[in-house]
Amino acid sequence: MIRKLLAALALLVLAQPLAAHQQKIVITTMANNPRTGTLEVSHRVPMHDAEHALHDMKEADIARNQASRDAFAVYVGNHFRVVVDGEPVDLELLGNEVDGAYLWIYQVAPAIPEGTVLEVRSSILTDIWPSQENRVNLGEGTSVETLIFHTGDGFKQGQLP
Repeated sequence: MIRKLLAALALLVLAQPLAAHQQKIVITTMANNPRTGTLEVSHRVPMHDAEHALHDMKEADIARNQASRDAFAVYVGNHFRVVVDGEPVDLELLGNEVDGAYLWIYQVAPAIPEGTVLEVRSSILTDIWPSQENRVNLGEGTSVETLIFHTGDGFKQGQLP
């Protein structure tokens, strides 16, 4: 009986990292910066997920290879859209950086007035993992609206506070 209990416990311990690894979530934050008069967009992507997405590249080493990071940043730019009043917002890619287990990708556009209805689409990594979830936070601090995207989702509406 004790052996079975220990075996079950060992399986749970071993399975825990596997289950944690299966959580596929990209978190994007969009907020106006009043000091610069810009809309700042930052995407936080788990490094392992970004490297897996670039598996076809010869050098898919996000941590040590700037070209790999740049290639993934272009991919993100192609899978994230914002529309205001029927017109696409031109998001300029500022750059990217590695911070621990995450790759951060930064974009910027002219500020969008508070209360403006945005149409947002985030299909980052949904073409690779059907279970992918993307969360887009509109605003910062205590006033945030979160849009949640899954594979096959189109545009969703939200407002910047």
